[in-house]
Amino acid sequence: MTTASDLIPTIASLHNSALAAQLQHRIDRKTKPLGSLGRLEDLMLRLGLILGTETPQLREPQMMVFAADHGIAAHGVSAYPSDVTWQMVENFLAGGAAVSVLARQHGLTLSVVDAGVKHRFQPRDGLLIAKIAMGTADMLAGPAMSTDECVTAVAAGKTLLQKRPGNVLLLGEMGIGNTSAAALLLSRLGGFPLADCVGRGTGLDDAQLQRKLEVLTRALQRHPRATEPLTALAALGGLEIAMMVGAVLQAALERRVIVVDGFITGAAVLVASRLQPAVLERCIFAHRSNESGHRLMLDSLRAHPLLDMGLRLGEGSGAALAWPLLVSACQVLSEMASFDSAGVSDKV
Repeated sequence: MTTASDLIPTIASLHNSALAAQLQHRIDRKTKPLGSLGRLEDLMLRLGLILGTETPQLREPQMMVFAADHGIAAHGVSAYPSDVTWQMVENFLAGGAAVSVLARQHGLTLSVVDAGVKHRFQPRDGLLIAKIAMGTADMLAGPAMSTDECVTAVAAGKTLLQKRPGNVLLLGEMGIGNTSAAALLLSRLGGFPLADCVGRGTGLDDAQLQRKLEVLTRALQRHPRATEPLTALAALGGLEIAMMVGAVLQAALERRVIVVDGFITGAAVLVASRLQPAVLERCIFAHRSNESGHRLMLDSLRAHPLLDMGLRLGEGSGAALAWPLLVSACQVLSEMASFDSAGVSDKV
C-alpha cells in the first residue's frame, strides 16, 4: 500500500540561467520595441523554461475536471444541494457545461474524474472512475478523510495523470461544498484569518454566508493539530482536491505546463507547493476569480493571473478561457520575425 513517505516525488527547480538568457534574447530580437508585448512576453519566457526549449510547443492539452462530494455540505454551506455534483458531471459528459463548450471550442481533451461523487455512474467515454469514497465525512465529527483515503486519492491523481498524453494539464473541479474545503485549507496553510478566506461560493446571501463562516469556524477549531500539508488535506480537504494534488505533483515531475483555474484548484496547488515548492515554477494561473479568498490564495502562491473577468464558476472555465493566450505566446515566439530575418532597422 502507498504510504505518505512514498507519495511525494522530489520536484527539482527549473532554474536555468543560460536558457533564460537565450529565450529573453529571442524575445527581445522580435520586430517590436522591447517589452511591447507586455505580459505575453513573460508568458513566452515561462513556457520556454517549463518545457526546456527556446521553441516551446503545446501538445495534446488535457483538461481534467475532478469531482467529489463533501460531508460539510449537510450543514448548509452551499446554496445548492449535493445532488448538483453528480448532475453537473452528467452535464459535462453530455457537452452542455461551460467548460464542455470551451474545451470543444479550443480543441482541449476533456476528461471528468469521479474522485468521490455520491452517485454511481455508468462507465462511458470521457469519464474516469477513480472513486475513493462516496464523498468525504462530516469534518465537524472527525477528519474529512482518513489518512489512507487521502494518500490513496493523491496516489490515484498521480496515476491518472501518468496515463494521459501531452505536455499540458488544465485543472478543473466540481463539488458542492468545495469552496468551504478550499477556504479552510487556505486559512490553515496560508495563515490567514478564516473570515478573509470564506466567500459566497455558489451565491449565498448574507445570512447564509454568516452561517457558512460559523460552521467553518467550528470545523477549523475541531482540527487544531492538522497543520502539515497532508494532515490538513485529510482533515479539511476534499477527495477531488486530494486527487488534484497528486495530478499536480506528477505533472510537475514530468515538466508539463500546469494551467490553474480558480479558488479550488488553487487550494490543490497550495497543498502541492507546500510539499514541493518547485511545483509553482510549472504553473500558469489563469485568472483572478470573484471568490473573496482567491486574491489571498494568489498572493500566497506568488501568482500573477492572466485574466480578471469576475468569474466564479469553477469547472476549469477560467483555464479554458486563458488557453488561447498560451497558444499565442508559443506561436509568436516561434513565427514572429526578428529584426535580422526581416531586414527591419533596429532601434538607434
